[in-house]
Amino acid sequence: MVNNIEPYGNRNSQKAWEKEEAYLRAQKKVKAIIGFYWHLASYVIVNIFIIIIITSNGVKLFSFGTFSTAFFWGIGLFFHFMGVFGPNFFFGKNWEERKIKEMMEKDNKHWE
Repeated sequence: MVNNIEPYGNRNSQKAWEKEEAYLRAQKKVKAIIGFYWHLASYVIVNIFIIIIITSNGVKLFSFGTFSTAFFWGIGLFFHFMGVFGPNFFFGKNWEERKIKEMMEKDNKHWE
């Protein structure tokens, strides 16, 4: 009888499991990004359509009513963006460290 069960401490099976976990995380992230881009596309298309319809009915272009849907939906779109990309999109992971070094270098030049 052949035993096909791998030993508990088998490193190859651990690496395969880690690769699959990384793949699943990446796949989930890509789906979230695609979902955001579809949300953005529908936001642009629908709001252009709404603005065209409203302005063709004689409402002033630069009134709050014309852009209210775009404004409030834009708030939701911003939170969707932050949920997908997070605050690191703006500042990056090492932004704080780079800024501290930049300030210290600037301060040293000022005192020299």
